[in-house]
Amino acid sequence: MDLNWLSDFECLARTRNFTRASQERNITQSAFSRRIKALESWVGLPLVNRDTYPVQLTEAGKHFLPVAAETVGHLAETRRVMREADRGDRRFVRFSSLHTISSNYLAGRIENMQVTNPELRTRVLSDSLSACCDMLEAGAVDILLCYYHPRVAPQIDAGVFERKDLMRDPLLPMAAAAPARQQGWSLNRQDGPPLPYLAYEPSSFLGMVVEDTVGRRRLKTEVIYVDGLVETIKRRVMKGGGFAWLPETSVAAELAEGRLVRVGDEGWSTGLTISALGDTEAMAPTARSIWDSL
Repeated sequence: MDLNWLSDFECLARTRNFTRASQERNITQSAFSRRIKALESWVGLPLVNRDTYPVQLTEAGKHFLPVAAETVGHLAETRRVMREADRGDRRFVRFSSLHTISSNYLAGRIENMQVTNPELRTRVLSDSLSACCDMLEAGAVDILLCYYHPRVAPQIDAGVFERKDLMRDPLLPMAAAAPARQQGWSLNRQDGPPLPYLAYEPSSFLGMVVEDTVGRRRLKTEVIYVDGLVETIKRRVMKGGGFAWLPETSVAAELAEGRLVRVGDEGWSTGLTISALGDTEAMAPTARSIWDSL
């Protein structure tokens, strides 16, 4: 069982509305519904009556809700206590970041900053977007690095957390050069067999961005693999297993060397921005100095 399912269920029980609950949880409504169904499958009983408006809990759901809330609350409190103990060492500037941003952007930036500031100490926690947002809002990290997209943005209180845009990192449809050229892979073609597609988990941030990019256009593809991590999908792409949308920072070297090529024109790409989020009023001096230098 995924612990996120418990928080999803708790949120749905409070809002009694799938749309509002999915917005609060920063995922699409369809992905949110799948996660609630997955929890029900794990429990073995329906937890929600979908035939009523607003949504009502079943008897099993009413019985399960306090258990879910207590579990989530106990884990959150344990995490808070552990982090409070760690927070005492203010030498460390704490980041939360998406995995691909940590690998392809943040690691290099930190290395450069430590050249000019050898005393700098950092701790990077790489996780999903929802987990990274939770850490920022709980005060467990000083700075969050994530992707910003105008139509698929994290639900963060703009009145508390300042956003600083750092660089553009477009999401590009990419494939290994050899199979793409030999088999004529192109999203602009409607003839021939479907393109083998390595897709992101629909509930992930990049999965939602790709869905927004494709929109209502016809996509002649066949999904052969689904994953939530850019680096895992990239490895499959490099082996010629299909095409995928990948951030430019993750494929810059391979694109320059000609080992990867685009399989669609600019209309199939989308603009992403690597952004930093932080409560600058609450930052320690060292963290504020790093924020200002980003």
